[in-house]
Amino acid sequence: MEPAFDAVVVTINFLLTAVFAGIFGVWVYFLIYMTKSFRLAPKIEDFDLSLALNRLPKVSVILPARNEEKYIASCLDTLIAQDYPNFEVIAINDNSTDKTGDIIQSYAARDNRIVYVSTPAKPEGWAGKNWACHQGYKHASGEYLFFTDADTEHAPNVMLLAIGHMLSENLDALTAVPRLICNDFWTKITLPALSTFLHTRFSPLRVNDSKLKTGYFFGSFFVITKRTYESVGTHEGVRQELVEDGALGSKVKSAGFHMKMVRGEKYIEAIWARDFSTLWHGLRRLLIPLYHQDRVGANLIALAVFFIMLAPFLFLPYTASIFALAAGTASASLVSLSAMTLFGIHIATVSILIATTAIQSKRGVMQSSVYALGAPLSGALIYFGFASAIVDARKKGAVSWRDRQYTVSEKQNFMH
Repeated sequence: MEPAFDAVVVTINFLLTAVFAGIFGVWVYFLIYMTKSFRLAPKIEDFDLSLALNRLPKVSVILPARNEEKYIASCLDTLIAQDYPNFEVIAINDNSTDKTGDIIQSYAARDNRIVYVSTPAKPEGWAGKNWACHQGYKHASGEYLFFTDADTEHAPNVMLLAIGHMLSENLDALTAVPRLICNDFWTKITLPALSTFLHTRFSPLRVNDSKLKTGYFFGSFFVITKRTYESVGTHEGVRQELVEDGALGSKVKSAGFHMKMVRGEKYIEAIWARDFSTLWHGLRRLLIPLYHQDRVGANLIALAVFFIMLAPFLFLPYTASIFALAAGTASASLVSLSAMTLFGIHIATVSILIATTAIQSKRGVMQSSVYALGAPLSGALIYFGFASAIVDARKKGAVSWRDRQYTVSEKQNFMH
């Protein structure tokens, strides 16, 4: 090689080595924090039952449903099978165009614990699920409100565990991490990587730390006292939020109420995305509201996803080819040294990325670790989903969710 060309190659190699060393460090942090969270995060059953159930307050389950004919019956079956003796289910038909309303009515006719509610047309300025939850609250008579989703299934004792946990520790709100069910290939390869990336921000260790501002609810399972819910403004206070569970959890934490996040994968199963389309729009729904709150932050997140999840695979052909050239050179040179160094750190980065995702797939998503091998595809999908969200954020109807189109306003009050 020519000296000038050698200098360029060496410079590129060492720059890439520095970049991948940084990415490697990020994945080491992810791995350590994720492992710590799995080990230390409290479980929903971790409390002293003898201290909890001196009384059995009435619980109102708030169950919004829009076009959920495929899932609503299974959800209702698991709710009416609860061994908790004092509850009602407020099942809200949110202007469904399928048989959801008929299914709820048939259950209500057979079981007087189920209250059928049909929502009036959604007013301007409300997200659909938020409006449905608010209508459910208006019909609730319980002291505790238990919010869940129509595509969620519950173990028979989960309500007893949740209320017992809250009473034993005098909690104002409790949310449980569900087991997230992946129905299609794209969700199976994407959710472990996405969960790993988001885990450090919304893990139980952060939510349960009173010194941190992080508050979050999983929409598939959170219980809150009616007094606390009303104090933070009910769902009306987050009426425009597209990630309303996160926004409501943030308000509860910032208002100083005693909330807790626990692991509940053994007791709760929820579907995060049902197919490629809902996965794609789910990714966009995560970033578009953030873009209107903090454009710089949203762009930095997309950039971070590119480097952390996608770049290690995009640059692998270059690293492999420059390593092959260096290996075929008899003389030791700065070019060879830079190529060997780059190859070593690059392979280490890809290895820890896949290993960390594999652990999340097995222990977090509770599926085969083999899906971690789809990391190159999942990295590309998450990045392009986030990038497209930034490009389309200002467009009318930028977000499609549950058969509705939403235009996100910069005037919305985001609480994430």
